[in-house]
Amino acid sequence: MPGNGPVTRSTLRQQIADALRDEVLAGRLRPGRAFTVKEIADQYGVSATPVREALVDLSAQGILEADQHRGFRVPEYSVGDYRHMVEARGLVTDGMFRALTADHPAFRTPPEDPRTGAALATVRRRGEEAQRAATAGDLTVLIGYDLRFWRELSALFGNPYLGDFLHRLRVQSWVCAVQYLLRLPELRGRLWDRHTELVDALARREAETARAIVADASAHSLALLEHLAGG
Repeated sequence: MPGNGPVTRSTLRQQIADALRDEVLAGRLRPGRAFTVKEIADQYGVSATPVREALVDLSAQGILEADQHRGFRVPEYSVGDYRHMVEARGLVTDGMFRALTADHPAFRTPPEDPRTGAALATVRRRGEEAQRAATAGDLTVLIGYDLRFWRELSALFGNPYLGDFLHRLRVQSWVCAVQYLLRLPELRGRLWDRHTELVDALARREAETARAIVADASAHSLALLEHLAGG
């Protein structure tokens, strides 16, 4: 495990949770894959307690499922599940973008204000990174940047509960999507890549344009997953 200084149970728990989450999001732990606390503890060479805590954390986030009396497994989400996740995400982002026309504190400063520009520029750079990964068809890199993009974008609204809820939904939807997207031999040109357009629309205070861009992302990903599931 990387890191400087003594590793506490708390940090060990987080390291194990992060490692397993990355394995699921990369598709290396496939849907339906079951494992026990002992198996993971043996794999990482640690005691059972931080492993159990990490697995419980991931289960609470929807990344794993607790299999009563038998351990944990990677969930097998359906396209119907994905459709519901997308719908929930849309309700959250619609509320965020509505704040643009409701004098939300995060957007009371004029667009040309240096603080506003600096914050949006940071999010835009993250969007550029996500966009490059999407264009290249690099799914693992895209997921990492996409999650950071939305985390930083939602932080502009100053509500940590909103950011946490949206992050959870986006992680779950990626867990679901990965199992279908990996069926494609080539992802180049197949992944949604309009992150910077969304930031630019928000910078111009164009809430309806922002909603339309997110709706396009949802429709694009849902259509692709439905096609792959049907194939």
